[in-house]
Amino acid sequence: MSGTSTENDGQGMIVNPKPTAENQDWDGDDADRADRLRFEEEQAMIREQSEARAAKAAAEAKKSAAAKDEAAKKQASA
Repeated sequence: MSGTSTENDGQGMIVNPKPTAENQDWDGDDADRADRLRFEEEQAMIREQSEARAAKAAAEAKKSAAAKDEAAKKQASA
């Protein structure tokens, strides 16, 4: 028996094809494109949620500042 085995050679390895003249526009398979689309949609959703949270926090801060200003005006007039 020799110490080399060709049966399991390369298993568990990721092989990325190098671009050649024939496949310069190689874009992966349908699963790769679906993964990219899903990732882009998730990123858009995260951005929307972040913007909504920031807008809500700004509105609450403005409301709190207005309430403090109103309370200060009432106290000054009393």
